[in-house]
Amino acid sequence: MLYEKYKRSLERERNEPTEILTQLGKNFNMVNLYVTNKHQPSIPTLYEIAEILEVDVRDLLIPNKK
Repeated sequence: MLYEKYKRSLERERNEPTEILTQLGKNFNMVNLYVTNKHQPSIPTLYEIAEILEVDVRDLLIPNKK
């Protein structure tokens, strides 16, 4: 879920992954679990990630309806 959108946001914004980790206040392993979809961030954390990446939080989610 998050991996492709996270990767595209990093490329678009030219953010460094370590910069994101610092801003989020999480360690590398936790963010890696989010990105690889092995663990889902809480809703508040998802909002923080969206704010850091400067994207709408909905862009980080997969729609449940088409």
